[in-house]
Amino acid sequence: MKEEQKKGNVWLFFIIAFGFSWLFWVPLALAEQGILSLPDGLYQFLSGDNNPGAWGPFVAAFLMTAIYEGWSGVKAMIKRGLNVKIGWKWYLVVFLLLPLLIGLPLLVAQIAGEAIPESMAIGMAGETPLPIFAVIAFFVIFFKGGPLQEEFGWRGYATDRLLAKFNALWTGIIMGVLWTSWHLPLLFIPREESYYNRPVWGFLLTAILVTILFTWIYNNTNRSIFATLIFHTMFNWTNTFFPTFETDIGGLLFFGLTITLVAVIVWQFGQAKLKQEVI
Repeated sequence: MKEEQKKGNVWLFFIIAFGFSWLFWVPLALAEQGILSLPDGLYQFLSGDNNPGAWGPFVAAFLMTAIYEGWSGVKAMIKRGLNVKIGWKWYLVVFLLLPLLIGLPLLVAQIAGEAIPESMAIGMAGETPLPIFAVIAFFVIFFKGGPLQEEFGWRGYATDRLLAKFNALWTGIIMGVLWTSWHLPLLFIPREESYYNRPVWGFLLTAILVTILFTWIYNNTNRSIFATLIFHTMFNWTNTFFPTFETDIGGLLFFGLTITLVAVIVWQFGQAKLKQEVI
């Protein structure tokens, strides 16, 4: 596995991923800030749902894999994206952990008497019954809301190669900083998602903590990209339904719970691999 991890150039991957995404995001961000004037047609394209910027990590991952490992490497990556054999315990983790970490703080905030904003889901659902909309939203987010566009890159390509250079904890921290940096142009574009509408330090801390959890899951599911696809989907899905980060108590409690959980994971699994070794 070490030899496989060393193939390719992780920093060139990041240059391609950032370059592809920012090519489509930066002009829009400059336009939204009144710095750049775009033709109407180009502005409509860049501000619409078909802006391809989010595909940067996906494009970079498959391009780098094809160059350095050929078709066999591409097939191996796709296979890990379809690896559903992660064990029932890890299915519980990827589906339920984030709803608990984000939902429970919101419940506490409500019990404490804090005003709870309306979630994005309510407005987006329209006349669709919320349970049906919840299922539809999961699949829309999976395919169009970030996971598919990002996970083959962040986990499928970059994480393995960073693990060849750093321990698992530092890999999670580095990936969290880079993940935040990749999103920077979006912070200057008006968006509904709550995590884009809070201070940068909050976005960065959330990204680092969640990315350590991503690394933990990835290492304990035999490098299953499918597991991280589901986990990423649940992060975005949960934020659509639970406006936790728009409340003071909820946001602080989320950080407290997640920092505690990460500390326990590092203590129990070890910072070197964040993985339970089988003896």
